[in-house]
Amino acid sequence: VAEAASAPLVVSRPQPLWSEQDPAAWWQAVVSVLDELAAQAQSEMAAVQGVGLSGQMLGVALLDRDDAVLRPALLWNDGRASMEGAELHRRFPDFVERVGSRAMPGFSAPKLLWLARHEPAVLARTRRVLLPKDYVRLCLTGEAASDRADASATLLMDTAQGDWAGDIVAACGIDMAWLPRLVESAEVAGTVRDVWAARWGLPRGVPVVGGGGDNMCAAVGVGAVTAGDAYIGLGTSGVCFVANDRFLPAHGHGMHTHRHAVPGLFCQNAVVLSAAGALAWIAEMIQARDIGKLVAEVEAAKLSPADTPVFTPYLAGERTPHDNPHLTASFSGLTHATGPLHLAQAVMEGVALALGDAHRALRSTGAAIERLSLTGGGARSDLWVRLIATALGMPLTVASSTHAGPALGAARLARAGTGGPLIASDPADGQLRRVTPDPALAVLLGDKRAAFDAHLRLVR
Repeated sequence: VAEAASAPLVVSRPQPLWSEQDPAAWWQAVVSVLDELAAQAQSEMAAVQGVGLSGQMLGVALLDRDDAVLRPALLWNDGRASMEGAELHRRFPDFVERVGSRAMPGFSAPKLLWLARHEPAVLARTRRVLLPKDYVRLCLTGEAASDRADASATLLMDTAQGDWAGDIVAACGIDMAWLPRLVESAEVAGTVRDVWAARWGLPRGVPVVGGGGDNMCAAVGVGAVTAGDAYIGLGTSGVCFVANDRFLPAHGHGMHTHRHAVPGLFCQNAVVLSAAGALAWIAEMIQARDIGKLVAEVEAAKLSPADTPVFTPYLAGERTPHDNPHLTASFSGLTHATGPLHLAQAVMEGVALALGDAHRALRSTGAAIERLSLTGGGARSDLWVRLIATALGMPLTVASSTHAGPALGAARLARAGTGGPLIASDPADGQLRRVTPDPALAVLLGDKRAAFDAHLRLVR
């Protein structure tokens, strides 16, 4: 990785269960980071041969006939559309067999139906519906397109066939003409507009491939590109992902099945809605301005799990295995001795235990996991990695490079789409380390697991 840059985004939560962002802010962030990269790496920008796109999944961006944004996008962790999901199952008894997943409230299809019911004036003006990274594509290239992997997670697609499901689309109150054309993840879907190429010092006509949702691109980034390969993504949410060579619809436990970014493969996913996002939340609560410094202080303190409270990380409800947007987060076991570092470590422990629940749900479907990688910003913490490996009872492979994730996967798809190999070196373009479960920690987490499960029964 030659250079990297990032820009922050703000989430709005105007009502309970709601989670929204302004799509224009996505594009502003892209322009900001590419301006920065153009200034830092002029020669590398001039040598770019292809662009890959990745982004958060399930978001719903509505545009009018002039491609102006009509309202804030409903995000992947928005929980308002439970009733609409239940209605889709009543209308389509074979819904899961077709799309691969239950219509949980964060998914695109029930959210679109919610908009049709509650904001019909907005739907009346809508002429385009795009996923987050596809809104960026529209701004970058002028083309409205989506890849089949990301699109399969909308629940608007017959997933095995790889095309939009017209009857489900209509049932959600939208028109097929509003949806983008579908391409493969490594298929060229457009080229960078001249105005942006000139601004950033890119060659004229650089191709932009389909790309994928962050989960699928992260799989490519860590090298999970054959059946049985699996990873855990420790980002804002926590994702347990396994690649399959068969379409295995997910009927329960908050699981979902989609197409992989690699043609011919599918993937099963289990999701913990608040992972590193929970750590960011507690950092804000205890006024720790630097999360990296907070984690370093927690690791240096060497606190025992026996001395930390129990935390259930359901700040946004939970998807896997509970499928319940109304679950709430909580601490229990607080004492006068509890300090900020105890709270922060409790959050890390609670997320590890929740990932253990999600991982067990994934394995209960019969998913054959041959190897398990860990990626995402949270993977920088040795303590957190050890907690997760121990909670799962399974070794984890961790890349030394923090860039082995969705952005790297998108770049690899761009390379494949412009004539190169998908994987040209080791899975993470860097050294790998193997972290095994800690027997002593397993005893302590086992005690905490009992308290975690007991408290979960209280907050249901």
